[in-house]
Amino acid sequence: MTIEEAIKQKKPFRNQHQRAVVNLIFTTNQIREKIKKALKPFGITLQQYNVLRILRGAGEPITTSVIRERLLDKMADTSRMVDRLFQKGLVNRAVCPSDKRLVDVSLSDKGFELLEQMNNINQELDTIISEISSDEAALLNNLLDKIRG
Repeated sequence: MTIEEAIKQKKPFRNQHQRAVVNLIFTTNQIREKIKKALKPFGITLQQYNVLRILRGAGEPITTSVIRERLLDKMADTSRMVDRLFQKGLVNRAVCPSDKRLVDVSLSDKGFELLEQMNNINQELDTIISEISSDEAALLNNLLDKIRG
């Protein structure tokens, strides 16, 4: 389905660049909704999932400012997300030994267990763009990297 069909656009786009931007926005929102649906049974948001994966990847306690730098959604409130994850028992918090003003965050055992359970959804997430080949996915990645500069 073309972007014009998806959004029921009657007039042509101003140019291919405008069409590409609208297409990216629409497709991003569609992908985000599919991921949210896959995460719903686990009781966490897309942003919280991102934080948990950042912590697992870090392999050591990191501060909320480091988490913020690595987030996919830069508009998210990192401190509030960490608080919610702490309340759910998914992360640990401790005063940073080198700077008492900072809080170190790490994945709790419960957080590790949740991510292990969620490994089953990785295949489901991969199917979101299964209509394109690996070569096309590589090309798409290169183009998106180029757009971001």
